[in-house]
Formats: sequence, structure tokens, C-alpha cells
Amino acid sequence: MDHFDALDGDMMTFRNTAIRTAITVICILAAGLWTSMTSPAAAQGAVKGVYGDWQIRCDTPAGAQAEQCALIQSVVAEDRSNAGLTVIILKTADQKNKLMRVVAPLGVLLPSGLGLKLDDKDVGRAGFVRCLPNGCVAEIVMDDTLLGQLKTAKTATFIIFETPEEGIGFPLSLKGLGDGYAKLP
Repeated sequence: MDHFDALDGDMMTFRNTAIRTAITVICILAAGLWTSMTSPAAAQGAVKGVYGDWQIRCDTPAGAQAEQCALIQSVVAEDRSNAGLTVIILKTADQKNKLMRVVAPLGVLLPSGLGLKLDDKDVGRAGFVRCLPNGCVAEIVMDDTLLGQLKTAKTATFIIFETPEEGIGFPLSLKGLGDGYAKLP
């Protein structure tokens, strides 16, 4: 079973209530990090390191007790310069979970979800969990298998849909992802 596919539809359904609560808190903290990093006033957080095509950016969101860091890359579609996508990867504070948050442009067809191909191999789809003023968000709790695939692949293509038949691909370089992930606090 593809781990990416298992998250489609009922992505936040977990067997253990404690895990569900922890993930909810983590997602709220990550939402604060994403919001603060994408607001113009925050200048997208402080860049703490550059690893290939990825940056580690850190910020202390309002109400947070400590600085939060994430590995980030933003790209635009090859054929549409007005459509951008941001991928945010972070470790939870307890170091037990890894999250990938993908922020797609507004106007995506939500039921079709977010597709992912690694080196032209279809990995699956994840559902969107919410839309914010700056875009719609898909969140994936990554396991070691998916993280390993991301570290060894050369390119990832994230696919959003405007209609059921029309997908827009966002090619993303994975160069530096492994090194950057290793340096995340």
C-alpha cells in the first residue's frame, strides 16, 4: 500500500487518540510557522542554511516558546508563471514524526487532491485539509519509506488539478533535501 495514498480522504484518521492529539498540536504549530513565514511582514523567516535547492528557515510564531525551523522550497509551474507551490518539511518537537506540508495556489480542485511523482514514478495522492488566504494546504505525515524515497529521487513533481481532466505539474528539485533534513533541529 502506498503511504501517500493511505492518507487520501480520511488523512487525519488515526487509531490512537494520543497520536491524533499530538499531530493536531503539531499541525497547529506548523500552521503558525507557515503563516508567519509566508506573511510579507515576517520576510518568510530567517534563512539558517541553504542545502542544494532547499533552505532551512526559522521563525518564532506568536505564542510559541521556541524557534521553529522547516526545510522549504518554492517553485512555479513551467507553463504558468502565476501558479506557485511551496513545500515545507519539518520534524515534530519530539522528533517522532516528520511532516510535509504543501501549499498550492487557490483555485485548485479540492476533491482531486495533490498528486506526487518521484522521478516519473507515481507515488499517489494526498487530500487537501484546508484553504488559507495564501493557498490550499495538503499535509502528509511522512514515514521513513516516503522520506527515503524523497532523499534518493532526483526530482519530485507535485500535481494539482483545476478540472478533473487538467493537471498542472510543479517539478521540484530534491537536490540537497537529505542534507537539509539532517540539519533540521
